[in-house]
Formats: sequence, structure tokens, C-alpha cells
Amino acid sequence: MATTAKTTASKKPRKARAARKPKIAVVPDTPEVTGNAALLARREAAVPRGVASAAPVFADRAENAELWDVEGNRYIDFAGGIAVLNTGHRHPAVIAAAKAQEDKYTHTSFQVVPYEPYVALAEKLNAIAPGEFAKKSLLVTTGAEAVENAVKIARAATGRPGIIAFTGGYHGRTLLTLGMTGKISPYKKNVGPFPADIFRAPFPSVRDGITVEDALTGLKNLFLTDAQPDRVAAIIIEPVLGEGGYTPVPFEMMTALREICDTHGILLIADEIQAGFGRTGTMFAIEHSGVVPDLITVAKSMAGGYPIAGVIGRADVMDAMEPGGLGGTYGGNPVACAAALAAIDALENEGLLDRSLELGAHFRTRFAEIGARTAPWRMWDIRGLGAMLAVEFVTDFETAAPDGALVRSICAHALKRGLILLGCGMHGNALRIMVPLTASDEIIEEGLGIFEAALADAVAEQGV
Repeated sequence: MATTAKTTASKKPRKARAARKPKIAVVPDTPEVTGNAALLARREAAVPRGVASAAPVFADRAENAELWDVEGNRYIDFAGGIAVLNTGHRHPAVIAAAKAQEDKYTHTSFQVVPYEPYVALAEKLNAIAPGEFAKKSLLVTTGAEAVENAVKIARAATGRPGIIAFTGGYHGRTLLTLGMTGKISPYKKNVGPFPADIFRAPFPSVRDGITVEDALTGLKNLFLTDAQPDRVAAIIIEPVLGEGGYTPVPFEMMTALREICDTHGILLIADEIQAGFGRTGTMFAIEHSGVVPDLITVAKSMAGGYPIAGVIGRADVMDAMEPGGLGGTYGGNPVACAAALAAIDALENEGLLDRSLELGAHFRTRFAEIGARTAPWRMWDIRGLGAMLAVEFVTDFETAAPDGALVRSICAHALKRGLILLGCGMHGNALRIMVPLTASDEIIEEGLGIFEAALADAVAEQGV
């Protein structure tokens, strides 16, 4: 049946609607930055408690080895953003290089449109890494990402799944890297299960009476009980334990690991994320041992505060992955690449490697003096390589019981007096030194003076 379309003329006229008032979006007032307490309250409301902060103060500006909070309080920085600032806060050459790159472009994704800073940094890393063989470098964004990629590359190159790590080692907070990290609290607590085919070997420990021979026996027993050698892709180790207590790997153990890897066709990965780029007095900490690894993971002080990380390795090993198998949207950001090239140049040309050795010797001497004078029988060990040093505290020398409470107290008293310190170690009873290598002698001495006063405060607080 035919239908007749209605025309506008047949419709009843509608009543005019009252003009509506436009809706105005309510924009909350931007909270004023009034001080540390106000910012701390905002932080607690907005940021998960799992993201811990060592200091309850908020940064406003920083320069070299000094930092000022939002209330104008000045601090000497012996933490260096967790060993990221070997070239100091805002090194002029690093800042200039980053700004110059920002004036060109900040991102294209190397997987889409590549750029020269990525290639230049890869070339530089290949040149400075130990080993007289062809190398290639992958650039990513974080240390954990570097470790995960090193594992992926090792598995692809060997066709094997197994990874062996060590007690006390720290390799990241992602699930795969947590499987390799050898410390439960706070990193691994309540977040398992972890990936399979990751095995743990003992690390030499004076405290626990584990010698190098004992550790190597433990590794050989691991081959007999759980980790079939011809199914192990890589052994990963920090040349100096980071979160585990700033304990260097004995050189004879590193040599033995190289021999074991060569015997069984296993790749040796040096995790240099915290120890690299001049912290120990050489560009890479493993250079002290004379051992050459197959892969090196890097991050932290590579770019003077800009986020970048990477894997350096044998060219044939690095080429094991198919095209597209490596990468990441932000990996090798061009601004961070430019900053890294400038930071490495500063390390090489401003005498900062020698400076690390000088600082290490000076800190050892001063810590021994301070310990004997201010806290007798409490400073149990002073250890490390170059300026990568830790001081371990105990309740007394007779029992050598770890005293993590004393270390927490020292850090708190130091912050009140204007010094930023961080602890580490399996028992949290070691203080680690990560002061910028660019810090002046005057700043170093001022910081050591504050440390001694904070140590005295902490000892008095315990009533010992």
C-alpha cells in the first residue's frame, strides 16, 4: 500500500524552548605546592604504597651533588638517584646535548623511522665494552627491560631455556627479572609464582662462611640436581652486588664462571646496571677481573639521569633474534641517546674514572676513622670497588648480628642534618655510597661530617 510522506506543513508547530544555559565544566583547583607535608599527603592519596620513597621530602632543584627541596632545605646527595648520577645532577654537557636534540625531534620510534643518535650510541657502547670481537647493542628504556632482553637473546642464540642467577643478586622488578632476583622482601613477596627454568646458585659470603670454592661446588651440584648444563642458556651475575650489599664478586670466581660457561656452551651475562659507567673506577666493573662476558646489561648512569638502558654483546649472539623480535616503542629515545653520548664523553674526558678510584680510597680511610671514633665494634665491614662502596653495621663484633635498625636510624638522622643516604644488603644493614663522581672535595668532606654526626645520633638513640 502506498504511503504519503508527511510534510513539515502538516506538523503542529512546537512551542519555543527556553534558551538553555551552557554547561560549564568544573575544573578542580590545582593544589598549591605548599611544602613537603602537603605533597606527602597528596602522594599518599594518589600513588600506590608499593612505590616506596626513602626520603619524605620533595625535590625542587638540584645541581651536581646538591639538592634543594620545595621548602628550600639543602641536601648533599650521596644516593645519586640510586647510582644514576655518576656525572652529577644536570651535568652541563649532558643538559646541552639533550636540549639540542629536543630542538630537532623527541620521538619517531626507532622501529618506524630510525635516527643517528641511536646508531651513534650503539657504536660507542660497542667500542668501550670489553672484548676483542665484533659487538652490537640494543637500546631499551629500563634496566629490567635490558635484563629481560638479554635473557631472550641468550635463549634464542643457544636454543636453551635455563638461566642461572645468584643469591643476593638483583635484576629487576618485572616477573621474569624477579625470578632471577635473589631477595624476597620487599621485591618478591606475595607476587609469585615466577617463570620456570630459572635456577639459583650460592654467592660467596664472608658473613655466611661461604667461600668461592663452596659457591662453585654449589653451582656444580646445581648442574647435577636441577639445572641440566646443556639446557642452560646463560649465567647472569652482577660483578658487584647492588641491592644485595655492594659485595664484589671475587675475581677467581668470575674467572671460574667464564671457564664453566665455555665448557658447557653457556653464555655469561654481566649485569652492569648499577656498577657500570665509572662507578667502580673502570667503565664496567667486570674489567677489574679481566673476564670478558658475552652480554652486558647497562642502564642507570649511562645517560646522566635520562631514562635509557641496553644490552651490549657479541654480534653473532645479538643477531640471533629475527627482525622485529627486539625493540620497543620508546627504546633508545633520541633525547636520552644524546644525553648518554655526552655523559660517556664526560666520564672519559673529565678524569672521572680516576676520580672514582680516588674517592674510593678516601672513603675507605675516612670510614675506618669515623667507625673507630664514633661507633667502635659496630662498623663490621667496608667493601666495594672504587667509589662503589658500602659500610656494613652489626650489633657487636662478637656475634656480628646484622643491625638494619641502626642503618635506618643513620639515614633518618642524616636526612635531618642535610645528607641523603640509602641502605642495602640482604639484612638492610649496609649503607651504600653513590655520590656523583663530580662532587668536589669540599662537598665530600661536608657529607662525611654529617654522616659521622648522624652515626653518633643513631648510636646514642640506641643507648649503646
